[in-house]
Amino acid sequence: MVKTNKVKGNKLPAKKLEFILAKALERQPKKRLNAKQLIKKLKIKNTRDSVEAVLERLAEKGKIQNVKDDKYRWLRHQSNDVQEPTEAYDGYVDLTRSGAGYIICEGLDQDIYVSAKRLKLAMNGDKVRVQLTSRRGRKPEGKVVKILERSQEKFIGDFQQNKNFAFVIPDDRMTPFDIIVYPKEQGNAKDTDKVMVEIAQWPERVNQSPIGRVTKVLDKTDRHGVMMQSILVNHGFDISFQKVVEQEAAKLSRIISQEEVDRRRDFRETVTLTIDPATAKDFDDALSIDFLDDGHVQVGVHIADVTHYVKPGTQLDKEAYKRATSVYLVDRVAPMLPEILSNELCSLRPNEDSLTFSAVFDFDQNFNIIKRWFGKGIIHSDRRFSYEEAQASIDGSSGDLAKELQALNKLSKILRDRRLNEGSIAFESPEVQFELNELNHPISIFTKERMDTHKLVEDLMLLANREVAMFIKKKEELEIPFVYRIHDQPDEQKLEEYALFLKELGFQFDLQSPRKIKESFNRLSEEARKDEVLAFAEPFAVRTMSKAIYSTENIGHFGLGFDHYSHFTSPIRRYADVLVHRILEKNLNAIARLDKSDLERMCRHISNQERKAQEAERESIKFKQVEYIAERIGQVFIGIVSGMIERGLFISLKETQIDGLIGFDTMSEPFDVAENRMKAIGQHSAQVIKIGQEIKVKIVDVNIDDLEVDMEIADGEGLD
Repeated sequence: MVKTNKVKGNKLPAKKLEFILAKALERQPKKRLNAKQLIKKLKIKNTRDSVEAVLERLAEKGKIQNVKDDKYRWLRHQSNDVQEPTEAYDGYVDLTRSGAGYIICEGLDQDIYVSAKRLKLAMNGDKVRVQLTSRRGRKPEGKVVKILERSQEKFIGDFQQNKNFAFVIPDDRMTPFDIIVYPKEQGNAKDTDKVMVEIAQWPERVNQSPIGRVTKVLDKTDRHGVMMQSILVNHGFDISFQKVVEQEAAKLSRIISQEEVDRRRDFRETVTLTIDPATAKDFDDALSIDFLDDGHVQVGVHIADVTHYVKPGTQLDKEAYKRATSVYLVDRVAPMLPEILSNELCSLRPNEDSLTFSAVFDFDQNFNIIKRWFGKGIIHSDRRFSYEEAQASIDGSSGDLAKELQALNKLSKILRDRRLNEGSIAFESPEVQFELNELNHPISIFTKERMDTHKLVEDLMLLANREVAMFIKKKEELEIPFVYRIHDQPDEQKLEEYALFLKELGFQFDLQSPRKIKESFNRLSEEARKDEVLAFAEPFAVRTMSKAIYSTENIGHFGLGFDHYSHFTSPIRRYADVLVHRILEKNLNAIARLDKSDLERMCRHISNQERKAQEAERESIKFKQVEYIAERIGQVFIGIVSGMIERGLFISLKETQIDGLIGFDTMSEPFDVAENRMKAIGQHSAQVIKIGQEIKVKIVDVNIDDLEVDMEIADGEGLD
């Protein structure tokens, strides 16, 4: 029996329901919950009567107690021996450095731990079928019984020639095998070359190696280039496209016919502009503004009409779905769509007619929306602004389109204030950027300045995304399956640990209710602007959060405080937006329903690809940070204690956010780490080192291959 998403949104069989209810009450032994509350919490479709019957059965068994008004609580002295039916689950592999992994399964509250020897050669990101074998305490364990889908078909590694065949030893140490390459598949590769190899045949047994073919010999002297390619390949992405995809893209017409213009709303006479990074080439959103005679203002959010060019079932569409997202490394992009689409046909370039899917809103004098319109449009962008250029127009009284930009900025601030008052969290995580030389080596690291223009674009994109989701949700009483962007409430245990962490830094975090939690996050954001230590601690808040994902099951977006939210505004780089455009278009003047289970399957794939892209992007940043600091061994920097383990202190350098480790064995005395890992105490001097403490450190060693930085306390640095 295979389970993929068998809790949320489903009616559970009796034994499964008993297990799930028991676990829910056991996890929160202080809570008193009735059937209705449990149904809402678990998002299940069982009737209230059936849930009450199971609760009564658990009470009869002495597992739970009916406290009052049919509210039940867990009896603390009881162990939960309610056994989950033997089942297999489908999920994705998340490997650890030890070689073991956790299988992330949709519908399970906990990930399933699988030891390295029971992974069946599954790699990071693979879709697998896992069977539960035991539960140690609260942690489920299992074994991989089948690999359903490989996340990676290409590898980069060292070519080693043997007598009758060759091996490719992958650079990624997490890869649990070498790859056999027979002579006819070796191309021009020679012994010790750095190569890219593609798997031709996966083994049927664990003790066998896959068979591959060399697709490219790389320049191993170009360490940067090889590393960046490795990051992409190791996460299952590629910059290049198959020939058939490129050919299909090349055949697309660049001419906009009069017939196409006639079926669209024409915005070409309305002032329209784009605001993007100075280096951007793919402009997938534009803004228009029209000051109406009655004093109202009409604002348009115009999005590249990717679905006009990318049709379902085409090679372009299949490849876009497979990739699901563009990947932005420090120095390059692995695009979701070929360049002819992303940078030309779909890009909303200035002084050109462009096809769009538009969301248009009329605002009254109090900036309330009094009219909405969604549909296909055509625009002619008057000006392409960088964020800096647009900010200069806003700050000055003159400049290109200053009046329009200032009006848009005023509107965005009002929308933002309302959103925050309604429960949105104002996260301001610093974004690291690099200045690279002609060899792509980092010569400086800085934090991206966040200007009003960044927030202006963000606020109007949030508006369009929210309004599109609301339009679909409220169009018909009977559900229209849709792609929602959802964000669950924070992990309670992580939030409690974070609150203790902040308490050590002098900040009181209120955990009493979701509303208080949001207020605490926003209060933290405000105080972090004045307090360096809290500014350091603020980004750690993200670790308490659930990951935002795509789903057909709309539970709202906790971080934004929205009941309905989608992604509509970036179809050039996100396939979720392509799906949203297609569903929205079909439901503008009719009712059209896709198969919900098929759509949910696509949502899971897109979410998984997004996670891998984020990992690749973080790894490229880490590589550049380590490459930068490798040329500064022996230099002294100011760092902050960001964490601690039994063998040392984690340090984050203030200016560059480079992370490293100070081993306790390099210090003047041994240290004991407190149980809550908030401080370390010297065994001889009783000297205390706390999380958030500022320390001068010296860089002593760097391992670029493992992305590790070793530090020590600088000479003469006191820790008081």
